[in-house]
Amino acid sequence: MKKIIIAAAIVTLLSGSAFAEEGPWMVRARAVSLDMNNKDSTGLGLSVNNKTIPEVDITYFINKKLAVELILTVPQKQTVHSGALATDIGTFKHLPPVITLQYHFDSVNGIKPYVGAGLNYTQITQVNLLDGGAGLSSNSWGAALQAGLDFPIDKNLSFNIDVKKVNLKSDVFVGGDNKGLLKLNPTLIGAGLGYRY
Repeated sequence: MKKIIIAAAIVTLLSGSAFAEEGPWMVRARAVSLDMNNKDSTGLGLSVNNKTIPEVDITYFINKKLAVELILTVPQKQTVHSGALATDIGTFKHLPPVITLQYHFDSVNGIKPYVGAGLNYTQITQVNLLDGGAGLSSNSWGAALQAGLDFPIDKNLSFNIDVKKVNLKSDVFVGGDNKGLLKLNPTLIGAGLGYRY
């Protein structure tokens, strides 16, 4: 009987240790290439520059397979170019948090793939186009799709590659008139480190 109790205690301790190694929280830091799709219906030939941005993500694992991830960055300043005018026409800032529900597959040769889908909300501020003669919508809602791979380094640390497609668009106003829609719909390709606890 004593051996059974000792064995049960060992199993309990090992289970607790395994759970601690696979805690429900993960934090990632990535460098992300922001690649704008730039489809413009205004006739001005508008486009917004690509850039590399920092990104921090907080993930909560509901269970082994399902997780919710909140994707954050700092407000990003972008330059708007007009092909019709052959010049830059100004700048704006945007803050684009994204939340996704992820499905994590079983690891393959130690690599852990996942996919996700969710919602993007982008707040557009500090718009200065054509010296104040043009403007953009103040916010945008859109769908977001995600796929990624985690490469474990140790029991907590991993290297991550992540790709997201985000629907992001804004009405363009010139002199108070709506001139059409600028669809940015960026692709975000990121790489960084994750820590699970």
